[in-house]
Amino acid sequence: MTATATISRDALDDKVNQVFAGKCVRKDLVRAVKVGANVPVFVLEYLLGKYCASSDAAAIELGLTVVRDTLANNYIRPDEATKAQSKVKQKGRYTFIDKVKVRLVGSTYLAECVNFGSNNLRISDDDVHAFERLLTGGVWAQVEVEWDGSDSKAPFSISQLTPIQLASFNLDEYRKLRTQFSTEEWIDLLIRSMGYEPSQFSQRLKTLFLLRLIPLCERNYNLVELGPRGTGKSFAVQELSPYAALLTGPTTVANLFGHMNGKVKGMVSIWDVVGFDEVADLQKMPKEVITTMKTYCESGQFQRGAESFAGDASIAMFGNTQQPIDVMVQTGHLFAPMPDIIRDDRAFIDRLHGYLPGWEVPNMRNEFFTDHYGFVIDYLAEALRDLRKLNYTELCDSHFGLGSHLNTRDRKAVRRTVSGLVKIIHPHGEPSKDDLEELLKLAIECRRRVKEQLKKMGSFEYSQTSFSYSDNATGEEHFVGVPEQGGQDLIAAEPMAPGSVYTASVTGDGMVGLYAWRCPSRQATASSSRQEASAAR
Repeated sequence: MTATATISRDALDDKVNQVFAGKCVRKDLVRAVKVGANVPVFVLEYLLGKYCASSDAAAIELGLTVVRDTLANNYIRPDEATKAQSKVKQKGRYTFIDKVKVRLVGSTYLAECVNFGSNNLRISDDDVHAFERLLTGGVWAQVEVEWDGSDSKAPFSISQLTPIQLASFNLDEYRKLRTQFSTEEWIDLLIRSMGYEPSQFSQRLKTLFLLRLIPLCERNYNLVELGPRGTGKSFAVQELSPYAALLTGPTTVANLFGHMNGKVKGMVSIWDVVGFDEVADLQKMPKEVITTMKTYCESGQFQRGAESFAGDASIAMFGNTQQPIDVMVQTGHLFAPMPDIIRDDRAFIDRLHGYLPGWEVPNMRNEFFTDHYGFVIDYLAEALRDLRKLNYTELCDSHFGLGSHLNTRDRKAVRRTVSGLVKIIHPHGEPSKDDLEELLKLAIECRRRVKEQLKKMGSFEYSQTSFSYSDNATGEEHFVGVPEQGGQDLIAAEPMAPGSVYTASVTGDGMVGLYAWRCPSRQATASSSRQEASAAR
């Protein structure tokens, strides 16, 4: 199918185009254009949303021509840096799409346009102060570069800088429009917005994909995902938001938390999410980084010199498993892919709010990608960012209570996960009781997975892992297990009748079995007692 071929639109496509007119885009167009342009998805969708936000084939064809021309004439390939510089000299000024970074040299800010091939561009203080992310990691932007031959050392300057992001976003409108969709429709819309086709996945797998978005919408949320290669673990952090930074190797305390004098901010104070990809490569990271992160992941606070600072950035860690999950469960623990510097610090691991089971996510195949409409990623990124302002951590308390095995840190982790999922799936803040219960189960599971591994690693203080929740209306208690360990449903969670017991036995042919035994006479006595008590009342 060509980029502009007519797709088989479904009811959700029509509804999205009607309710969110101008804020959605066909995802197959993104893939078609991205093949020839090595730029982030949110950059492409910014352009596609600007020129191809239509359901009319002719308008889309015209818009694609504009997008391709813009990328051809304004996007700089790394091997064309000299050609781009020459174009600026010839014309006096020219507009490019590039990633811009800024550093402070003495009392002057100097910018680097990565693909433009120059790191000595002059830039105004106003631009630096308006877009602080220029100082750590950089931002993709439309940049007008100007030539000034009078300064041979720095002949280029940035005369205009426009970050590639929405000019405005209305959170109240977003939350209100959500109410026009059912829960199933909204989840499918979000999955399509991420570029996937929801009809290919189970309901649980769709929710796991949405779990990856929690760090983008929940402040100071700490997530780990370990799983096989090729499952898109770091995709959400790397491609779905201009407010997230992904590190692919060791870093320093100064880079993460700022210089000791406090004059230069660190990444946790500037970005919404700081992700660590390929965590196995962090073995050589200084121990002081983990020590400082341990404090930060608990409270959002960190010390630099004599001053205490705060940051809102969530921490996300991604890594590859080297063995099948059943082997890992039987022979070791699920934090084995972590480097020693992290694995040996169990107090740091205990500060992780959730462990996403990456081994349940399949390797990406062509049929998993959607050809339907989804949100322009930049619009979704702004929605997730604005949702960080809301707090739904106490929402589950109105219907459910948490079991006795969950300590204070466990309860905080579960509530933060529930809050994040509610923001993503029910941004209007009104999930049904059944929907809320499903989110609570997943939140408890993700936190229990962390505690189970800590218990396996030999820490006695983490021995209480029988996580449960109770229904405030009925008082009924439900236990939540982790699927990879199996056996959580072999023994019923409901209270047994008097005279009942579970026992294990080996049959004559050597088969081991679990049996439930109930004493008829005790059950009859208990039943008679209940009848007498009822009659007395």
